[in-house]
Amino acid sequence: MDTQNLQAFLLVAETGSFSQAAEKLHLTQPAVSKRVALLEEQLQAHLFDRIGRNIGLTEAGQALLPHAKRVQQELQLAAQSVRDLDGDVGGELRLATSHHIGLHRLPPVLSYFSQAFPAVQIDIEFMDSEQAYELIMQGKAELAVVTLSPAEESSMITLPLWRDPLDFMVQAGHPLTGSDSLELEQLGKHPAILPGLNTYTGQIVKRLFDERGLPLRISMATNYLETIRMMASVGLGWTILPRGMRDDTLHILDVRDATIERTLGCVYHRGRSLSRAASAFIDVLRDSADQDFPSDAGASPRNTPSPTAPSLTMPS
Repeated sequence: MDTQNLQAFLLVAETGSFSQAAEKLHLTQPAVSKRVALLEEQLQAHLFDRIGRNIGLTEAGQALLPHAKRVQQELQLAAQSVRDLDGDVGGELRLATSHHIGLHRLPPVLSYFSQAFPAVQIDIEFMDSEQAYELIMQGKAELAVVTLSPAEESSMITLPLWRDPLDFMVQAGHPLTGSDSLELEQLGKHPAILPGLNTYTGQIVKRLFDERGLPLRISMATNYLETIRMMASVGLGWTILPRGMRDDTLHILDVRDATIERTLGCVYHRGRSLSRAASAFIDVLRDSADQDFPSDAGASPRNTPSPTAPSLTMPS
C-alpha cells in the first residue's frame, strides 16, 4: 500500500476537502484525487462519499482511518530513529501548550533550551490544554506542556512541574469585598465568570462546589483567562484565576476552607519512544520545576538516552 496515497487519504479525511489536502501536500487537486482513487482501486472500496461540496468518510473509510494513522505515526518514528543515530540532538520537536503557560512559564525554558540545543527546531502550537491532550493521543504532537487533567489518563505519562495556586478574585468595590472572610456558600449567591466546564480548570472549580452541595451561578464562560480577568475587573462577576494574574483592578477574596490549585506539567503518550530532542526538553523542564516536585517526578522517557546539555544557568 503506497504511503503517499495513505497520506493523501488522511489529509482529505482530516480537512474534509480535496483542495485543502492538495494545499498541504503542495500538489494539484487532481493529483490528490488520483492518489485517493488508486487507494480505492487497490482496496476495491469507496473511501469517501461526495455529496455536493461535502466530503465524508464511507464505512470503509472509517475502518481504514485508525490503521492509516498508525502507519503514519510509525513512519515518523522510524525517520526520527534514523536521524537520532548521529548522536546530535537535533531535528524537529512538535510541542503543544496553552496560551497561559506559553506566556507565563515557558519563556525561560525555551530560552535556555534554544541556547543548549540550537540544532533543534521547535514547532509550537498554542491551544487549550484539552486540545493538546487530544493531539498527543493522535500522535500529532510529541510533548504537551499544559494544565494536567484532574482525571488520570491511562494512555498518558505525566510529569508534574509547577503548582499553580488559584485565587478567588472580584472587582475592587464589589459587594463581596465588604467581608474580611467569606464562606463558599456566599459566592454561590453571586454570578461567576469562569473557564468553561469543558476545561480542566473549570472542572476543578465545579467539583469544589459539587462536593459541598452548593450551586454555582455561572453568568459567563470562556476559555481565555485574559478575557475572564477583563470581565471580572469591570464588575461582571467574581472569578477564579491563577494568583500571578491579579492586577490593581482585582481584589483577592479570603474564602474559608476553599484552597484551590491546579497542577501544570508535561504529558506524552505512553506508547511513544521519545526523540532525543524531546528527552532533552524534558530534562530542561525538570530543572525549572517547583522544588516540592522531585526531579524524578513522573516516569522517565523510555528507550531514549538522556543527552547532556551544555552548562548554562537556568533563568529564574
